[in-house]
Amino acid sequence: MNKLIHGPNVAGQSLADRVMAAKHSIAGSGLAKSVCKATTEEIMGPKKKHLDYLIACTNEPNVSIPQLANLLIERTQSHHWVVTFKALVTIHNLMNYGNERFTQYLASNNCTFSLGTFLDKQGVQAGYDMSTYIRRYSKYLNEKSLAYRSMAFDFCKVKRGKEDGLLRTMPTEKLLKSLPTLQSQLDSLLEFDVTPNELTNGVINAAFMLLFKDLIRLFACYNDGIINLLGQSHMALIALACASGRPTLVQPIYFRAINDKKSTQKVISLSVGIDKGDIPDLAKAPSSLLEALEEHLKSLESSKKGRDK
Repeated sequence: MNKLIHGPNVAGQSLADRVMAAKHSIAGSGLAKSVCKATTEEIMGPKKKHLDYLIACTNEPNVSIPQLANLLIERTQSHHWVVTFKALVTIHNLMNYGNERFTQYLASNNCTFSLGTFLDKQGVQAGYDMSTYIRRYSKYLNEKSLAYRSMAFDFCKVKRGKEDGLLRTMPTEKLLKSLPTLQSQLDSLLEFDVTPNELTNGVINAAFMLLFKDLIRLFACYNDGIINLLGQSHMALIALACASGRPTLVQPIYFRAINDKKSTQKVISLSVGIDKGDIPDLAKAPSSLLEALEEHLKSLESSKKGRDK
C-alpha cells in the first residue's frame, strides 16, 4: 500500500503528490499548489517553472511571505528525503533570487530548520545517504539566515571588488565584527563536503550548484575583507581588536583565510559541468594574498615575541 501511494507513476509523481496538488487546486490555493509541485517525490531538482513562479510571488505585494515561508518549512518536515531536500533547495533559491523580504522574514522571525537529526523513513540506501547531506544543508541555510540577522545584509549579494566592494571599503572596526560572521557562514558551507561519487541524483546536484555559487561569492567577499585588513597597520589592528574586547581575533582570521582558500579550491575541483566563466581564477589574487597573509602572520608573531621579552 505504501508503495502504491508513494511510488512514482508514469509522469514521475507519486499518487500522494497528485492528491495534495488536487486538494490545493480545489481550495483555490495557487501558492500552496506551487510549493507542493516544487517539492514532489520525483528524484530531480525542483522544476524551473515552479521556482520561477515562487520567485515572482516574493515580489508581489499581495502575496503573504509568512504563508509562503511556512508552507516551505512545513515541507521540510516530511519524512521523505526527496521532499525535504527539494524544500530546502527551493528555500535557497528564494533566498538567492527572490525578493529580499523573504530572507528578512526568515531572519527576523528566527525561522530555523530543525533537521539536525533528520533520517529518511523510506528504508532505502539512497535515503540514508542523502539524510547526511540534508542535515548539513539545513545547517548552512540556518547559518545563512543567522548571518543576515546579524549583519542586515546578505554576504552573497553585496558589491565586491577593488573600487566599491563592501568589505574592501568597510571601516576596520566594523570589519572585525563582520569577518567572524562571514567565516561562520563559509565554514558551514564547506562542511557540506560532498564528493563526486555522491553527486548521484538531480536533487543533490541542484543543492550543490547553489552552494557552489554561494561559495564563490562568499570567498570573493572574504578576500575583500582580508585585503582590507592587510592595508591596516599592525598596531592599529591590535588596538582595535583589544578595544573590541577580542585581542586574539586578528590572527585566527588570517589562519582561517589560508585554510578556507584550500577548501574552496577543493570544492571548485568538483565543478564538473559548470560554465568555466562562472569560476574565478584563484591562481591570481588569492595566490599573492596567501603569501601576504603568511608574511603578515610572521610579522605579528615576531612583534609579539619582541614584546614578551
